[in-house]
Amino acid sequence: MFFRHTRWALLWALLIAILCGMPGRDIPHFSFLEMLSFDKWVHAGIFFVLFVLSTSGFGKQNTFGLLNRYPKIIALVLCVVYGGVLELLQGAVFEERSADIYDFIANSFGAVMGLLLYDKFAARISWLRYEHRPEK
Repeated sequence: MFFRHTRWALLWALLIAILCGMPGRDIPHFSFLEMLSFDKWVHAGIFFVLFVLSTSGFGKQNTFGLLNRYPKIIALVLCVVYGGVLELLQGAVFEERSADIYDFIANSFGAVMGLLLYDKFAARISWLRYEHRPEK
């Protein structure tokens, strides 16, 4: 039941890890977009999506009661920690990558925006909605 409801969040997290692990030479560069800090908006956007998918999945699953009771808080913490770990890996492990505190801030900003806007999205997008289940 857990993976059925969280599979999209887990696949999205895997995609983020793959993209963050790609060597810098394999990532396209657009000079006019760099001037607009496009990279930071991409970081914020992918972590916004990760937060939304995680919150929806955690709220729908019933395997882990804590995830079902506090899906937004747990999703926020996991997104921030995941963003930090990926930045550390970029600095220590991944080829031609470097850790960037501003990327971490953008990741965290995206997750926080997800927290602030989740209810508005869920009110309009039915598959995002979940119901809290009482403890047994």
